[in-house]
Amino acid sequence: MTSSPPRLRALPLIGVTLWVGLLVLASVWMSRQAYRWLPVQASTAAPLVDGLFSFETGVGTFVFLGVISVMVWVVLMHRADKYDETDAEPIEGNTRLEVVWTAIPLVLVMAIAAYAIRVNTSLGVLGPMEHIHLHNSVEAQGGYPGDRLPAEGIEVIARQWSWEFRYPDAGVSSTELHLAVDQPVTFRLVSEDVIHGFYIPAFRLKQDVIPGTAINFNLTPTREGRYRLRDSQFSGTWFAANQADVVVESRDAHSAWLKQAAAQPLQPGLNVAAAEYAVRSKKSKAGWATVPPAPPPQVNVPGSDRLLHDA
Repeated sequence: MTSSPPRLRALPLIGVTLWVGLLVLASVWMSRQAYRWLPVQASTAAPLVDGLFSFETGVGTFVFLGVISVMVWVVLMHRADKYDETDAEPIEGNTRLEVVWTAIPLVLVMAIAAYAIRVNTSLGVLGPMEHIHLHNSVEAQGGYPGDRLPAEGIEVIARQWSWEFRYPDAGVSSTELHLAVDQPVTFRLVSEDVIHGFYIPAFRLKQDVIPGTAINFNLTPTREGRYRLRDSQFSGTWFAANQADVVVESRDAHSAWLKQAAAQPLQPGLNVAAAEYAVRSKKSKAGWATVPPAPPPQVNVPGSDRLLHDA
């Protein structure tokens, strides 16, 4: 039997190479488009997280298009004749093909894992955790652990369903979070009741707030603007309303805000859940049973939930 001319044997290799090249180009293009799907980048962590997301999008695109294209090729090029009812040709295993489809996913998964580990190491957002005991009243036990924070620290208190932010050095409390741009900050996350999720999409960082544990969480905002803090954990009926504005401003503006806030008397903070619960309680049919929201915290600056925000 005469062997096929070298030119004919090279055609499948050329075709596969061109096909893989097109998949790579499409994957690279899709990975770049992934940046457009995300909110604005407003912290030092955002570029790292977005880079990882872009990489995973590109890998996912390559795998998806590769599998779909093989399926289309098989359906179009290996169809039985219209009236062919015979059994297909028995084919035994192909060791070379099995090695290829095992090696490629292994390489891709390890690449994603290595990239994710590097990003997680670079972020380094979590600090030490301290076990605390919260009973009926934290204030009765001498205050929150956040009262002992350094000057650049902010204590975050999560409740059903409101956020409260305390600035120990300035003696200020607020239901609107204010941060200085390009200034590293350490949050002390505390929950008074159940698990909450401290999540600011523009910062690309999320941390669960665990009851009975004070968690240190570090970040550096890099873009001035107004953003939104959301509770990412289902913590009860009004958890979707458990939001707060995050204002990133210049250092001078931030210092001026702290001084102005310190001069204001304590007043009820924003608490959408408490307001809606009060309205519902006046109805003859209260509806479903729910946990009564905690009363609005007494703060210097309530803030506003009516202003537009970037993300």
